[in-house]
Amino acid sequence: MATKSGGDKVTRYLVIGMVAFVIAVGVVFSILSNRPNSSKAIPSSVSAANGKAIVFNAGLKNKPVVDIWEDLQCPVCARFEQTNGEHIQKLITEKRAVVNFHLLSFIGPESILAANALACSADEDKFLALHKYLYATQGAENSGIWSNEGLISAAKEAGLSTSTFSSCVNSGKYTNWVSDVGDEGAAKGINSTPTVFVNGKELDRKTQYFDLAGFSAAVEG
Repeated sequence: MATKSGGDKVTRYLVIGMVAFVIAVGVVFSILSNRPNSSKAIPSSVSAANGKAIVFNAGLKNKPVVDIWEDLQCPVCARFEQTNGEHIQKLITEKRAVVNFHLLSFIGPESILAANALACSADEDKFLALHKYLYATQGAENSGIWSNEGLISAAKEAGLSTSTFSSCVNSGKYTNWVSDVGDEGAAKGINSTPTVFVNGKELDRKTQYFDLAGFSAAVEG
């Protein structure tokens, strides 16, 4: 019975996410299109060869490659993080896999702000800490919790409080990059979050997304 209930919740969240995407897309387009085009700043850990993702362990050879397409306001993404986040951090810190984080903004304006803030944190080697904190404290979609001020405050809780980071967040330094990631996702047919690939093969949502053993086996066998 519990399994059926969980499945129903996942389905409901996916439906809610897609409805929110349709409603928010106009707002997102407006925000992104109104950004100045003079700057095409790219976070230091981004690789164009990896779909403009923020990349960890880019130089590893003969290791699994994990691609995570996510929206930081997505409740199903938060569930994926809760299930697998610590394991993913170990894959990174123990250099057992290449991990590419693709930050999408389906849900709306605060997804854009959060993705920009995470890109700013990557420049200061605090991406994983802030990524974990934002999912752990995720609020209702576009409720105001992730204004720039709120994201700067969240970063302080995650151990990041430099003036460089605050300036990066407030200026929307990487907003154009967020738009580029969205374009990359659209080109690859990514239409829901999370969407996760290992070595180019999409994981099974029923058995490998929300079961740690299933996810671990998919990555490392």
